[in-house]
Amino acid sequence: MSAAEQRPVRAAVLGSGSWGTTFAMVLADAGCDVRLWGRDATVAHEIATQRRNDRYLPGVELPPMLATTDAAEALAGAQLVVVAVPSQVARATLLALRPHVEHDAVVVSLMKGVELSTDERMSQVIAEALDLPDDRVAVVSGPNLALEIAARQPTATVVACTSEDTARFVAAACATPYFRPYTNTDVVGVELCGAVKNIIALAVGMAQGRGFAYNTTATVITRGLVEITRLGRALGADAETFSGLAGMGDLVATCTSPESRNHRLGRYIGEGMTLDEALVATGTTAEGVKSSRSVLELAQKHDVEMPITAGVVAVLHGGLPVDEMARGLLARPQKSEGAGS
Repeated sequence: MSAAEQRPVRAAVLGSGSWGTTFAMVLADAGCDVRLWGRDATVAHEIATQRRNDRYLPGVELPPMLATTDAAEALAGAQLVVVAVPSQVARATLLALRPHVEHDAVVVSLMKGVELSTDERMSQVIAEALDLPDDRVAVVSGPNLALEIAARQPTATVVACTSEDTARFVAAACATPYFRPYTNTDVVGVELCGAVKNIIALAVGMAQGRGFAYNTTATVITRGLVEITRLGRALGADAETFSGLAGMGDLVATCTSPESRNHRLGRYIGEGMTLDEALVATGTTAEGVKSSRSVLELAQKHDVEMPITAGVVAVLHGGLPVDEMARGLLARPQKSEGAGS
């Protein structure tokens, strides 16, 4: 991992959407040699020639970087490979790109979801698709709203890997005056926070779309954190993770910001749109929509009660009216507060 002390680290970012492009900007600002890969030739050309991605980051001037639709070109010599594609297509995408990934590269997941059909976290999907050991797979999660970071507003994040050395390598590669990475070895906890917070943000958006205000918002966020903690503890995560940046930090940002795709989609549902209408109105991937089902399946496998998550699944995929979901949550038997309740 001596590359952490050298500049420039060559980094390939897979995915030219809002978060992939923003993280590519962060890496370039940190001094890396960045190559951004995406499927949209128009977007790649605009980034390469005009240093802009107006489809996803309107008005943002990007630092110089290579942008291409040629995966082999993007991945050639990359010491750091960052994956920022939709979680449900990650496995197929990585299997196709596997021949171009350097044998000693560290691979980083920016994705926040759980794979349908397998209920696997994204680090597990990456490790299987690219045949990598756990100590070469890291995840980045935290209060990382892309548009705010693209405006270079200060924030912090968590880089998690089972290897502290690998986590430090990734952290060094993306540290800038406005982007502060902390390291953590609790990959399970960090990833579950990132996946489940999107579902809780959908619930908050639904409630606000129905006209409910701050008491309801605070209740859903707080009890949502309980659900995240329950599932994490059942899977062996560190309880401290849930009160940190990847847990409470990301949960608050995603549940309260109008920039949050999941919050925005939930609000559209609460206002009366169908799921299809809300997806069109949101105009971009809201990971919680599909991950909600796989997270609920994972919870059921481990006998973990997650009533908010179950309610979101029932609304999105079962046609349950939002008002009925709210009544059902409030009608649950009274009990003591806490992650065990």
